[in-house]
Amino acid sequence: MEKRTDKNSYTIIFAIGMVIIVGVILSGLFGWTKPMITANEEIEKQQNILYAMGVNNNDDTSAEFVASDKAEALFTENVKEQMVLFSKDGKIEKQMTRQEYMDANNGQEPYLIDVKKQQSNAKKGEARKLPLFIGQNKEGKTVYVAPIYGKGLWDAIWGYVAIDKDMVVQGAYFDHKGETPGLGANIKQRYFMDDFYGEHLLTSNGAFKGITVAKGNADPKNEDKTDNEVDAIAGATITGDGVSAMIKSDLKLYKPYFDNLKKQAN
Repeated sequence: MEKRTDKNSYTIIFAIGMVIIVGVILSGLFGWTKPMITANEEIEKQQNILYAMGVNNNDDTSAEFVASDKAEALFTENVKEQMVLFSKDGKIEKQMTRQEYMDANNGQEPYLIDVKKQQSNAKKGEARKLPLFIGQNKEGKTVYVAPIYGKGLWDAIWGYVAIDKDMVVQGAYFDHKGETPGLGANIKQRYFMDDFYGEHLLTSNGAFKGITVAKGNADPKNEDKTDNEVDAIAGATITGDGVSAMIKSDLKLYKPYFDNLKKQAN
């Protein structure tokens, strides 16, 4: 007599049942862990912004964030103002304070704006939201931190760049999703990020030029801060090109804001 468990129908029903059970378990785990994942992502963004401002735990050589349990308090203390600029066709159409933006967007903080999504919206002809974080560095100088997003060799790269009112870099943080270890992945190493400090984004006549990660740069010690170049990472040409591209494309959008700052100062 054939056992019930020997039938094909039993195998199919058992497989379907297991898929349903596993699916329910995974769905439950995702729902349970999602708040923790979201909270960790928010803390990481705060740490990134603070790092670019110079609020970090760096030692002589390594790049170290502030502690996770102190990030929120330090972010609130050091970021004096958050704002959102609305850019279209190279112009700033309007700007919102943190509270105005939160009131209009169900309480979303400006630092949580998805930069990649905003790039896509701009390609559709929509106004692009540009977050900007204003605070003071360790020297008491006012700095403006902007997020940037681009493409490396294998996947996404991104960062935060702190600049002063003259668009001179005061700090930078870069990261990546899947660049080659020991090569492109080194964009998040201290020696590379520190090279950007003091670099000018504008030319001597005030035109936006950005910063090129240059292979064969004639200034390997990075002493010339007005050449709009930093030395490339050996063996990481495409990743370096991606860093250059996202700096030029994303930070250029902020220039009208800083032009207006100068007009107001005069």
